[in-house]
Amino acid sequence: MKKYEYVTVHIGKFVGAKSEEHQRIIDEYALKGYRYAGYIPVKMNDYGKILDMDLVFEIDC
Repeated sequence: MKKYEYVTVHIGKFVGAKSEEHQRIIDEYALKGYRYAGYIPVKMNDYGKILDMDLVFEIDC
């Protein structure tokens, strides 16, 4: 069985790799034994740009 954790990241005015917040969060969860499983866009603007996303992590229970 797997347990999942979701961490919301606000994209804001940053474009792609200019933001390092996602890297810090992924590294933090890796140290706790979690595996990065992907992301889910949770808020988009009218033009389809992702404003907020959930990073998804999993760990075996």
